[in-house]
Amino acid sequence: MSDRSEPGSAAVPETVVRASRSARAWLVLLTVLAIGLFVDLGLKRWSFETLANEPVILDREQLLHDPYWRIPHHEAFTVVPRVLELHLVENRGAVFGIGADQRIFFIVFTVAALMAAVVVFARWTTNKSHMAHLGLGLILAGGIGNLYDRVQFGVVRDFLHLFPGWALPFGWRWPGESNEVFPWVFNLADLMLLAGMGMLMLHLNRRDRQRRAIAAQQTDDQTQPESA
Repeated sequence: MSDRSEPGSAAVPETVVRASRSARAWLVLLTVLAIGLFVDLGLKRWSFETLANEPVILDREQLLHDPYWRIPHHEAFTVVPRVLELHLVENRGAVFGIGADQRIFFIVFTVAALMAAVVVFARWTTNKSHMAHLGLGLILAGGIGNLYDRVQFGVVRDFLHLFPGWALPFGWRWPGESNEVFPWVFNLADLMLLAGMGMLMLHLNRRDRQRRAIAAQQTDDQTQPESA
């Protein structure tokens, strides 16, 4: 007897299984991770080799023992005037430079967060959770990219600066006395982390709405009078 469906027959719905048992789910996760990590590390290497007057070599021992070392002054490279420029910064903190000089804490925190992301993928998503898998892949790529920098160089390599030259209104200033609208310099890994978390939030919101809709439908079915 043939296993093929007869012409015109209804398609068999795909079985829902945990993502850890789905080859497609693993493929999506690992592909996004590999591409994101490759592009992030590649852009960091390119920027530190080409944007300054000469290649900037980060000496891990020097950076760890000299908190005052800074990248030599260089002109920023304008990509889009007043929107995006490239400017090299050694970041001793977390995303957008938050929490400077807490390297060990951020290494431990990042490792724990990466492990948690893998657990979320394996235990709390299914083979149909495509948006969650994309988001987790971005989170893993961004986390590993910045973790590599902290271990290899003692700092994170940043080079993206948004809205250069835009000043806060009314003479306002950020803590640290900067009056720029967006004073932080960041990298692609930071963007992937934020995008991945955003996609996870969208996934959770959509799953919650689906559950509420199913619960409402079940309630309606139970309250409908039985047919005569």
